[in-house]
Order: sequence, then C-alpha cells, then structure tokens
Amino acid sequence: MQTQLKVLKADGSLEEYLHTKVIGVISNALGVADEADICVAEQLAEVVTYYLYRREYGRAVTSSEILSVVQAVLSSTGYEEAAIGLNKHHFERKLRRSRIEVVPIDIQELRDAEALAKREERSDMSRWDKSRIVEDLVANYDVPRQTARLIASMVEEKVFGLGVTVVPASLIKQLVLGDTAAVLRAQEQLQTT
Repeated sequence: MQTQLKVLKADGSLEEYLHTKVIGVISNALGVADEADICVAEQLAEVVTYYLYRREYGRAVTSSEILSVVQAVLSSTGYEEAAIGLNKHHFERKLRRSRIEVVPIDIQELRDAEALAKREERSDMSRWDKSRIVEDLVANYDVPRQTARLIASMVEEKVFGLGVTVVPASLIKQLVLGDTAAVLRAQEQLQTT
C-alpha cells in the first residue's frame, strides 16, 4: 500500500495531496482556453497523479512542482493554450497578493476611514497573506487545516474582488467570520443528509 503524498505549500505548511484539486485546476485551465471537457481533465489529472506517485524522490511535493507538472502535461498533450492560461493565472494571483496590504485598523467610524486613507504615514502595514488566516483558525479555534484553507481561499477571492490595495484588518475579520459561518452551515447540512 502506498503512503499518501504530501504537498508542501508556499507558506511552509504540509497537507495531503488531493487528486480532485488537480482535476479542478486542469478543468479550469481548459475552460479558460474554451476547451472545457471534464473527461479530458480527469484523464490528464490521472497522468499528473501517476507521475507524482511514481517519481523517484520523497513522499512530498511542492505546490509549484505540481503546477509545473500540470503545465507540462497540458503542453505535451496539445493543450498549450490552457497551459499558458494557467501560467498567466498563477502569476496574476501572485501579483495581486503582492500588491495588497493589510492595515491593523478597526473601522467603526469616519475618523477610522481617514486613518486608513493616510496609509503612507503608517509603518504597521503588512502584505496580504492568506496563510495567516489559516494559522489563526487552526491555532485559536481548532478548525481543521483543510477547512481553514477553504475559508482563507474564500476570503482571498472576496478581497481580490474588491479591487483595492489596502484592506483594514477589521474587514478581513468580518469576511472570515462570515465565510466560517457559511462553511460550518454547509458541513452541518451535509451531515444531516
């Protein structure tokens, strides 16, 4: 019996390899290239998973290595446009993350918004890092890591959707609370059906 492959994330955390995530990544890449086909995505994901489990070194793989293997499989099977789209998507997300700053302000009234507007004078700003949300949920609230990563990803999508470069910490907290409630509600509904 093979041991479960582990993924070393960019933030240094380790999680189980999920074949279904690879199917989703490939399916999204094919969709962006107007070549959406879930059967093709499943077949290409099988190739990626097979390769990762059969490689010579270790039982851990980095998320960037998985991305490289997915891109290589797409390119070598005639889906170059999907591989290019996936690469573009990856770098656009990195760029977005690098441009967003979090300010430790609890916006309650207009003067708080004024303090946010004067961010040039602040030295306590930090770069956006969704792994901070994950670590907080895991360490302080005993949320399972996979669930915490889901919540952090949902929050990140909302922050990206705002189109802003400065985000108050109080907004992030509210988004985390709202998305945590939604995930817990969905988990509860799944358990009752």
